[in-house]
Amino acid sequence: MDILKIDEELSLRQIELADAKEVFELTDHSRDYLKEWLPWLDTTLQVKDTKEFIKICVKGAEENKSLNTVILFKGEIVGVAGFNSINKANNTAYIGYWLGKDYQGNGIMTRVVKALTNYAFAELHLNKVEIWAAVENKKSRNIPERLHFVEEGCIRSAEWLYDHYIDSVVYGMLASEWNG
Repeated sequence: MDILKIDEELSLRQIELADAKEVFELTDHSRDYLKEWLPWLDTTLQVKDTKEFIKICVKGAEENKSLNTVILFKGEIVGVAGFNSINKANNTAYIGYWLGKDYQGNGIMTRVVKALTNYAFAELHLNKVEIWAAVENKKSRNIPERLHFVEEGCIRSAEWLYDHYIDSVVYGMLASEWNG
């Protein structure tokens, strides 16, 4: 994926090393906000940590095992979204996302997830897209619900979040169900 234009103000571009400083600064500015639901903030303390993450993303894309993008809103990086994992054996992709705190409430992530789901089915020819969200993370859960993903169940103690386990709701969309 080079650039996936979603609309006049929003597009996705595969993440690259040159994005490290800007992505780190966005992460650092949103640290307290993001830390409520994301487990990696304590290990992302310098630009070099973001560079290491991006290297993993680039390698995953080269191996067709993942595809992570920066979210560009009016030309500015405002978050990261993509397929944290692509399982070719089962034709399934797992979408993950985060958005800087100052960009909430603009419908950005719903448009991004819709575009990624379209891409998964039309370009990658996958059968299923999954999104996992913490049970209590209403903002994150609203996205698949708005896009009519099916709530498939709850995974108890799905993730360790700093000092406790959290349960996750699994949402799924099949290619045959998608009306994107």
